[in-house]
Amino acid sequence: MNPRIDLFRCLALQLPGAVESAHMGHPDFRLNNRIFATLSAQEKGYGVLKLTPEQQQAFITEQPHSFSPVQGGWGRMGMTFIHLDHADDALIAGALSTAYHNLQKKQSEKKSNKKSSIMTKPGKPSRTRLQ
Repeated sequence: MNPRIDLFRCLALQLPGAVESAHMGHPDFRLNNRIFATLSAQEKGYGVLKLTPEQQQAFITEQPHSFSPVQGGWGRMGMTFIHLDHADDALIAGALSTAYHNLQKKQSEKKSNKKSSIMTKPGKPSRTRLQ
């Protein structure tokens, strides 16, 4: 096994609440059942990160040997290859943390939106029992 793949897996699983699962036969890493990273390109020595398009562009601009967009529509949505042989441990950890925190933020925003919509919905009038 590639030690860089093992490192990616280990760093992903060190994030609080992260678990390894599988999607379409490839290992992935999830928080609350939502994917933030995969090893779908591990045979090439790549990890895949779910970034925003803006983050993807920043990572590619700053570290062009370590990052590239996934081909096609997925890449345009922010899915990004990290070339594990060209990235040091800190860069891999930081990139995984970015993908993880994007998902964490999205999930907490959804929770707070659900709570606020529940609180703003008018409830049924309470019925008091006649005696």
